[in-house]
Formats: sequence, structure tokens, C-alpha cells
Amino acid sequence: MRFEELTASEARATHLMTTGGDARIVLDPDYHRNRYYSAPWPQGVLAYASSTANDISPDAFAHVIALGDQDYGAGLEALRGRIRAAYGIASDVAIVFAPSGTDLEFVALACAGDGRLHNVLLGADEVGSGCIHSAHGRFFAKETALNVSTIAGDPVPGLGDRVTIEDVPVRDSLGHAYTSACIRDRIEQGVEGAGDAHTLVHVVHGSKTGLILPLLEDIDDLVARHGERITLVVDACQARITSAAIADYLKRDAIVFVTGSKFMGGPPFSGFALVPPALAARAPAVPDGFKSIFRRAEWPAGWPGADTLQDSANPGLFLRLEASIFELERFQKLSLERVTRVILAFHAAVRTAMVERLGGRRMAPYPPGHRAEGDAHPIEMRTLSTIDLSRRPGNPDFDDAVRIHKALVDRDIRLGQPVKCVRLEDGRWGATLRLGLSMPQIVAFDATSDAEMEAKLGSEMDRIARAIEQLTRKPRSG
Repeated sequence: MRFEELTASEARATHLMTTGGDARIVLDPDYHRNRYYSAPWPQGVLAYASSTANDISPDAFAHVIALGDQDYGAGLEALRGRIRAAYGIASDVAIVFAPSGTDLEFVALACAGDGRLHNVLLGADEVGSGCIHSAHGRFFAKETALNVSTIAGDPVPGLGDRVTIEDVPVRDSLGHAYTSACIRDRIEQGVEGAGDAHTLVHVVHGSKTGLILPLLEDIDDLVARHGERITLVVDACQARITSAAIADYLKRDAIVFVTGSKFMGGPPFSGFALVPPALAARAPAVPDGFKSIFRRAEWPAGWPGADTLQDSANPGLFLRLEASIFELERFQKLSLERVTRVILAFHAAVRTAMVERLGGRRMAPYPPGHRAEGDAHPIEMRTLSTIDLSRRPGNPDFDDAVRIHKALVDRDIRLGQPVKCVRLEDGRWGATLRLGLSMPQIVAFDATSDAEMEAKLGSEMDRIARAIEQLTRKPRSG
């Protein structure tokens, strides 16, 4: 579908879904795409980009077009019920909505107490660059979803002046993932070094390259040692997480972040935090600075201080959330057996095209020598493959990968953005690209036969491989 072909109602919905966020959501006026080359209308490009951002699917687009005008508060409350039903979450789990995964860091800080806070963040490079600001209680963009002008790095009033932060890397200097025990020990040092400050301990459940760190047994060890001195925060913003995993985290009184714009398949940007009842019950009043970030209905009724927030609507966020939860509900109806069928076919097609044909190397989503950990990951984690292309002619590096990624977009092919996780012998970061399935793609493939699915995946991977071959071909000498 071309942008110029949108009907009046489609154009209105598209415009709304590009409002109520920060600059990352704005479309280029010439190409009608945001800085991640995606848009909230069905573009029809070949995309395996769920690790970065999606276009909205045709079915979800039709769903939001049919909604019409909605009461913001009532609409968000209905979404809370649908999220709980989709994931099998208890009714006393509080749900806070936010315009992006980056904004969700503010929610965790608000839940942790009104005294000094120390935030132990894991792998900022693998969860999102803006999080290093928001996890510090500071603004991360030039504007908020309420269209309030801010300066990135400035403290959020009532919050940023009492938060300290440290970033624990999840990979070593060679790009190898650290073990869960190593991450646990680094977190332990952070907690001990925080003094009398309450510590937020981050858990990464699905980084940009599929890592899960630390594992549950190491999380339990941290809780046993530190108890109420820490609050667990699970970054599952990729949404590659099962209902069972969410239940495991909530049982440990962890706050869980999920966004609708990655694996869930909704348009960018939207997110929600699942807050366990014990934390919600003792939460302090929201900081004064939240008046420029959140709207009243985005926080559960009765949340301390939420009545001081602006009582207005963000129809763009509501539509983006509606599209995402529409996809979540469709996906959750599929059996594990049928989901596995699609994912295994995807893996086989990626291996044939990217590994056997291009000579790429699939980056393991676990530390060296810990394959059993990767095999134990939930099936949704296997919807993402990070491919090292640095062995291609010319030994392309990270900068080459950025160029290739953009050149693929120009050919109507969109993959996940490159990530620095491969170190070359000369010290440069190697070229990587990421291929990821989304919930709507799995639903669509599920409706086809084995032969049809394998043929379509084979054809699409062939097109991607052919383009990469052309873009990484060694230049002629002379």
C-alpha cells in the first residue's frame, strides 16, 4: 500500500499513531517513514525487523480503523483487562502504560520508593540508548509525549536528583556474553556499593541479540541475600516472553516491562509495565516531574499522586496499544506446537540462506560453552537470529553493516539494526544484521501448509541473501 493511496479514515489513523510520543515516532515528510524506516500503515515491504520496529499489519490496521473515537480512560482500562487475560495475569497486578520502552524506566523508579535510589542497568547498548538517561531519572529526548520541551540529560523534577546509576555490560571486550553467575556477581557489587540507597536490579529477558541474564537461580540468590533492599526490574521490552516466564517474575515481585512494537508486531511506540501487587500497594506518590511525561489514565485508578497528572488523552498511544494487543491476542490463541512449527521452519530458512549460502555465523544467544542455557530459553526467544557477516569479502565491519542495512531498505527489505557483538582481530566491531519474526508473521505462516510456508520463507530469504551478496561483493581491482 502506498501512502498516497490511504483513504481519509486511514490517513487520520496513521497521523494519530505518529503523535503522542517523542521525535522517534515522527515520519519523514518525503518518505513517510520514521528514523527506523517503519510506519503505522502497511507498507508491504519485505520485513524481518521485529528486533527494531515493525510496520502495522493489514489486519491490525483494519482493526484500529474500525475503532472510531474512544474514551481514553475507559479504553486503557479495557486494555488492562485484555492484557491480563492474554498472559493469564492476576487481576491485582497493576498495569501502567507508557509511550515507549524508554519511558517505562520512569515507572520502575516511581515504584521503588521516594528516598535515594541506585539503579543497576544491564547492557545499555543491548536494551536501548535512551534508557541510560531514563533509568537515571533524567529526560531522554527533546520533548515528551505531552509535547513538553525538555533537554536530554536534565533531571526529572523530584526524581533525577536522588538516583544514581551504573551500567553492567553483558558482553566482554571481544563481544562474548558474560555468564549468568558473572552478571550476578557484578550486580552484587553494585548492591553492596549502593550504601543505604535502595537498589533497582535489572534483569534482561531478551536483549537485542536474544540474551537472558541473569537466570532465575541467580536472581533467587540475589533476593535471598538482599531481600527488601532491592527491587527487581525485568526488561522484556522485546516481548519475546512466555506467560509462564512472566508468572515466574511476578511471583518474585519483579516489575516487568513489555513493549508492543517489537516481537508483538504493533507499530512503534508503546509499552506497559506489569507491577506486582506488593509493590503497587506501597508505592509512593508519583514524582512531580511526571506531570510533563504521563497522563492520568495511564496509571491505575487510585495510584498515589496520579490525580495530579494531566487528565487528557493520547489517542495515538491508544491506537498503537490497540494494534499491539490485537496481535498479542491472536498469537496467544496458537498452540505451542503450531508456534514451534513456524519457528523451526524460520530457523531452517535462515540457516540455508545466511549461514550455508552467505557464510555468515549465527551468534549464540548465550555465553560460550553454555549451550544448555540457550536450549532452555522460551520458544519465543528463538524468533530472533543475529548473523555475523564479517567473514564476507572485505571483512565488513559495523559501519559497513549500517550501510548495508540502509541499502537493503532502499530495496524494500528491512531487517533489524546492526548490534556491536563481534570483535574483529584489528579491534573493529564486525558486521551484524538481525532477522526476527513477529507475532503477526507467525500467525500468517500458521495459516499455510508446510510446503507453502517453506516455499515462502525460502523465497524471501533468497531475496535477502541475493541483496546482501550484491552489497558485500568484493570490488574489482584496477
